[in-house]
Amino acid sequence: MTTNEAPSRFSKVPRHVAIIMDGNGRWAQERGLPRMAGHRAGTENLRTIIRAIAKLGIEYLTLYAFSTENWSRPKTEIAGLMHILSEVIDREIEELHAEGARLIHIGHLDGLSSTLQNKVRAAIELTRHNQRINIVLAFNYGGRDEIIHAIKRMLVERVNPDDVDETLVSHYMFTAEIPDPDLVIRTSGEQRTSNFLTWQTVYSEWIFPKVYWPDFNEEELQKAVDEYARRDRRFGGLKEA
Repeated sequence: MTTNEAPSRFSKVPRHVAIIMDGNGRWAQERGLPRMAGHRAGTENLRTIIRAIAKLGIEYLTLYAFSTENWSRPKTEIAGLMHILSEVIDREIEELHAEGARLIHIGHLDGLSSTLQNKVRAAIELTRHNQRINIVLAFNYGGRDEIIHAIKRMLVERVNPDDVDETLVSHYMFTAEIPDPDLVIRTSGEQRTSNFLTWQTVYSEWIFPKVYWPDFNEEELQKAVDEYARRDRRFGGLKEA
């Protein structure tokens, strides 16, 4: 994983890419496999995409791994997903650390076993000073939950209503020190935001490739980045005629 290789052939490379890794279950179903096989295939794809993101010179990659709504899934699937997260940390964190990746978690660690919580915290601590690429793991995360959490913190701290503006609210978000995503990619072709970075993505560019997440490769990533480069981001305004 390195950032000193050739960037995208377009000049506009997003600073922050966020990905909704969708389609694992359908990928498995179409192959006559159990859903967990799809989740494992999707996990194996992470290494490829992280390296491709770093090669493009993108500074932040946010991965939507488990939402606050995913707790309603079958208990066996939830247990499997927790086991996969534990395995990924054990298998990948030393290499990611050696290659300069910094791990950041947004959301809550509530609901995870104490052992898994400790693993996540240890991985964050190990990589906290790395600067090559920032990998933001949205696990047990929901956009509405994040906003409610921010409001509660402001109430507890007795914030003056007259002081409340976008900058202040952003300060209370889980992503306070993370730039808003420039590009959001949702694989599988589904066109929903699914409670992902509700506050932060109001002016992000969204792209919905039809491939399932396990098949989303470096070529598909390049297509998305190139499409982003072609777009004219106006942030609600218009350029002078």
